[in-house]
Amino acid sequence: MKERIVLLIIISLLVAFLIVFQNYFNTLWAIVFLIGFMTLYSIYMWLVTKYRKRKERKNPPVLNYDYHPFVSILIPCHNEEDVIEKTALNVLNLNYKDFEIILIDDRSTDKTPEIVKKLADEYDKITCLLRTKEATPGKSAVLNDAMKLIKGEAVLVFDADAKIEPDFLDKMIPILEPVDVGAIQAQKVIINANQNFLTKCQYNEYVLDTHLQVGRDAVRGAVELRGNGELIKLQALKSINFWNEETITDDLDMSTRLHVKGWDIRFCPEAKVYEEGVVDFYALIRQRRRWVEGSIRRYLEYIKDVFTSKDMSLRVGFDLIAYISEFLLPFWLVAEIIIQGFHFVKGDENCILSSCAVLIGTGIFFTSIFVYSLRKYAHFSAVKAFFEAVITSIYFITIWFPIALFIIFKIIFTRKTMDWGKTHHGVAKCSILENN
Repeated sequence: MKERIVLLIIISLLVAFLIVFQNYFNTLWAIVFLIGFMTLYSIYMWLVTKYRKRKERKNPPVLNYDYHPFVSILIPCHNEEDVIEKTALNVLNLNYKDFEIILIDDRSTDKTPEIVKKLADEYDKITCLLRTKEATPGKSAVLNDAMKLIKGEAVLVFDADAKIEPDFLDKMIPILEPVDVGAIQAQKVIINANQNFLTKCQYNEYVLDTHLQVGRDAVRGAVELRGNGELIKLQALKSINFWNEETITDDLDMSTRLHVKGWDIRFCPEAKVYEEGVVDFYALIRQRRRWVEGSIRRYLEYIKDVFTSKDMSLRVGFDLIAYISEFLLPFWLVAEIIIQGFHFVKGDENCILSSCAVLIGTGIFFTSIFVYSLRKYAHFSAVKAFFEAVITSIYFITIWFPIALFIIFKIIFTRKTMDWGKTHHGVAKCSILENN
């Protein structure tokens, strides 16, 4: 109910603003302000990133390589018989010495329990936890149960299909050492990018996310955890009472709570965790629907804390507010077109052309960021980057905009459900690692 009320207030204020603004001002100025703000903030992050890298080349940061906390690696698995053994054996190859692996079977109905028990019997570093049918469902509950077994000062979470390089923790651990750093997120990469059109777009989408995370890290903004490849200090986990079992996006919910408590979250693009992209359209929609709903709901849940926290820095607060606006943008655009279309049909004075300019300007803005991201982090040629940016922008608008609108109306008009929409693993038919 709280989330519904907060969202209704936000939407009502937005619609009132649009109506008043269109009655008394030229809508074009709102467009210029919106696009200008997004562009300036993107340029600001880009400049800070460049400055930081230049500064680090001249004066490399001093990292404490003597910092070697014991790390408990948690890998939840529900019906993951196709991938869990390969993932566990891959993680066992870490160069880092002080770690344990806890495989948590979450009420699987396939051969997953037998596989994780076999692995625990064969390898000293592996422990397994078998959850009963009566256990609370959901990844957060799974991870909370595992906390009873851990020995580590830090917790590393992987999905059941994760693949990493042996030096993964060697790159992550030194960044975690400062007292104000609560967590680090590795760069996520789609391993089966070349399997079909959807996986290629997801690969490009993850490259864009890398660019945004690098920028947010550079300005010490609100870097977010992504669930797979997240390394968290036990002290930070205790400060927020571990994982929230009432959320469908454990990583995003935890990110916001850590920020509110004043913990710094860092991003480490050098450490990569590879995961499978979704190959089926319906499965992709279910996954993204969960991501969008969980992200919007956590902001509605913690909006008061975001604005009133005494521990969170102003930079993080500003970055969070800027990020929240991205979820209102689809509603803003649709509301703008509807209002101007209504005036157009009635024959009243309208700014329908300016409204169309919003769509064009937004498309150019996102395409430009995609081009830069693909050139920078995927090392595409200019021509390939432009082509991939255009088709991925179309994919992005086609997938994310309708889902964001749907979730807004779902939150307002329906009851909250805990539908995680599990992603099926073991579907990758090719691997970008084989080409490297």
